[in-house]
Amino acid sequence: MSEAAAGSVVITHDVGLHARPSVKLTKLAKGYASAIEIAGSPEGPWIDAKSIVKVMAMKAKQNATLFVRASGADAEAAVTAVIGLVRRDFDEAGDGH
Repeated sequence: MSEAAAGSVVITHDVGLHARPSVKLTKLAKGYASAIEIAGSPEGPWIDAKSIVKVMAMKAKQNATLFVRASGADAEAAVTAVIGLVRRDFDEAGDGH
């Protein structure tokens, strides 16, 4: 049975969703079986969170809202994990901030 989940989070990272944060987000997303998509607005366009090229091309800025949705067996866990990563500032606290 397929689940669906969605959520949103504000990007607080000082450079937004650029190289290192994008790599961390896609690496995390690839750890889930569910299809995970992100967008800069609830209407989209939605992009594959497992594609580093597409995530970096999104160029989400600091203080932008990131919308996350997933579908699949572990959709709820996937959305929770992505939102958690963004809330934790991509685990980069103290890395030159």
